Amino acid sequence: MRRARFGAYLASLRGGAGLSQRALALRLCAVAGITTLTRNEVSRWERGGRIPDAWLPPLAQVLGQPLDALEREAARARGEAEPPDRAGREPDTYVRDAVGWLLAHDNRHGGDHVADAAVQVWEAERGRITGEDRQHLAQVAEIGEVTGWLLHDAARFREARATLAQAHTLARLAGDGPLEWFILDLIAMIDVHTGRAGEAMAITDEMLTGREVPGRVALMARVRRARSLAQAGDRARALDTLERATGALQDSIQADDPAFTWWIDTTEVELHTGEALLSLADPRAALPHLQRSSEGSRGGGGRREFGNVLAELTALVRLGAWRDAEAPLLRLEPILRAVTSSRTRVRLRSTLRAIDRDAPVWLADTAREVAAAGHTDLGFTLRVHVPDPQSLSAGPEKPSEPLDGEGAQ
Repeated sequence: MRRARFGAYLASLRGGAGLSQRALALRLCAVAGITTLTRNEVSRWERGGRIPDAWLPPLAQVLGQPLDALEREAARARGEAEPPDRAGREPDTYVRDAVGWLLAHDNRHGGDHVADAAVQVWEAERGRITGEDRQHLAQVAEIGEVTGWLLHDAARFREARATLAQAHTLARLAGDGPLEWFILDLIAMIDVHTGRAGEAMAITDEMLTGREVPGRVALMARVRRARSLAQAGDRARALDTLERATGALQDSIQADDPAFTWWIDTTEVELHTGEALLSLADPRAALPHLQRSSEGSRGGGGRREFGNVLAELTALVRLGAWRDAEAPLLRLEPILRAVTSSRTRVRLRSTLRAIDRDAPVWLADTAREVAAAGHTDLGFTLRVHVPDPQSLSAGPEKPSEPLDGEGAQ
C-alpha cells in the first residue's frame, strides 16, 4: 500500500507537469545522461512495483519538485521514517520546507524574487548556532549554499561569494566533505562567471589534488577548470579537459555519488563546451554544442532552458547568422514572461543590443517585440530605420542566408 501511494503520488506529479510516461522517461534520460530508462520503468514506479531511488534527483529537476520532498515520500514508501542519509540532519520543518520551496521557485522562475527570502532564513539560522553541534553546523551550511546560489542567480555576485565562503567554513567545521566540495564548486562557478579565471583554477586544483573525491565531483571540477582555461586563452588545454570530461561522463556515474551532482549530464557538458569555445572567440565551433544543449533543455521552460537557449542565440548573433537566430529568439518569448534571473538577463541585454545594432530590420523588430512581450526593459536604444525611397517597390527585406550559406559571417 505504501508503494502504491508513492506510485500514485509520482503519477499525479507527472500529470501536473503535462508529461506522458514516455516523455518523462526521455526527459530523465536527457537530464541524467543515461539512455536506458524506458516508459515501462516509469510505469513500474507508478504501479508501486519499484522505488526510483537513484532517479529521485533527476525526477526532482524534471518535475520541478524539492528533492527533500521526493526523498521523504520514497522513505515512507520503503517503511522508513526519513531517508537514511538525512535522518537526524534536518532543520526544523519550516526551514526545511522554505529552503525546498525557494529552490523549486528558482528552478521554475529564477532567483531574483526569492534571494532576499533566502538571505533572511540564512541569517536567522546562523544566529541560532551554539557550540559545535556538527549536525546543526551542516544544516546551516546547506542553507548558506542554497542562499549563495540564489544570490548568484540574482546577479548579486559579491554577496553570493561571501555567503558561500561562510557556508564552506561551516561545512568544514561540520566535517561534511560532500557539502564542502559542492560549495567549492559553486564558488568556482561564480569566479568563472565573473571572469576570475585564476581563482577558479586555484579552487579546482584544491578539489582535484591531495584528496579523493567521487568521479562526478571530479568531473564538475574539470568542467569549471576548462572554462577558466578558455577564459585565459589556453585553447588546447581547455578543449582537452572538456574532451576528457565528456568521455568520463557515463563512467563517472556511481550509486554513491553525492546528491548534488545530479545536474551534470550530457546537456550540461555540451553547454560548457560551447561556452568555452565562445570564450575562445570561436562561435562557429561553439554553435553545434550550444544547439545540442538548447535542444536538450527544450520544454523545461525554466531557468535552465532560458540560459541554454540564450547561449545558442548568442553564438548565432556573433556569427551574424540572422535567419537562424530567429527561432531561438522567438523561443525566449514565453520564457521571459515567467523567468526572472538577472544573471541571465544581463547577457540577454547584451545580445539584444547586438541584434538591434547589427541585424536586419526585421530581426531587430522581432527582438523588440520579444522584449516587450516579456514586460522587461532590456535597455537597448531603438534604431530609427529610414527606408530608401527607391527600395520601397522592392518589397520587404529578406532574411539572410542560413548559417551554412556563403553569406554567414
